[in-house]
Amino acid sequence: MSVKQGLMALLAQGPMYGAQLRVEFEERTGGTWPLNVGQVYTTLARLERDGLVEPTGEADGEGRISYRLTEAGAAEVGTWWTTPVDRDSTPRDELTIKLALAVTVPGVDVQAVAQTQRTATLRHLHDLTRLKQQVMRKQRDAEGRAEEGTQPAAAGDATGEGNHDLAWLLVLENLIFTAEAEVRWLDHVETRLHRESLRPFRRSGPAAAEGAARAEAEDTAYRRELRDQSEREARR
Repeated sequence: MSVKQGLMALLAQGPMYGAQLRVEFEERTGGTWPLNVGQVYTTLARLERDGLVEPTGEADGEGRISYRLTEAGAAEVGTWWTTPVDRDSTPRDELTIKLALAVTVPGVDVQAVAQTQRTATLRHLHDLTRLKQQVMRKQRDAEGRAEEGTQPAAAGDATGEGNHDLAWLLVLENLIFTAEAEVRWLDHVETRLHRESLRPFRRSGPAAAEGAARAEAEDTAYRRELRDQSEREARR
């Protein structure tokens, strides 16, 4: 997610200084995307430059400055909540790139690469599932204490304030679904590799030839441009 949008969403609740924003961001996402204070203050400086946040006053005794949203900032946060996340651009996924290149590089055991990754992803999935069970157990214990009257119900259930366990649970479930999908895709990769190994011959296809020709043409054009530029500079 965008750090900028995340910090602005937190400031919509009220003024905070940099360290507070970092702590709140990490608590609400379970530390999945850790921030450092320098990154927070760099983002705040850009937001202030763009007129989206402003300091609430002078620094306190410890040199901390709290920030709040401007009207423009509040409007942007409102727009963010109602605008779907853009999925048009394709993110660079290291595993996908790794396997796509592995099948084209001689001497690479692609099957071993896929199996090694599958083992690691399953281990990661197990850890995520264990964390989810811990969070759910914590929620059940809190609900039990509230029913017994030994502890008041968690504040903010209706407003969304303080419900960090639910936020962390949503993040965990997203990571679990992503890991499960990766395992399914790796199973598919192994099946595809097995089928490919049974084919009597490999076909490079016209796309490979066209790609090589296009790359060679681009390289030739680039070298020609460098040569022309060098000649122009020599004539000056």
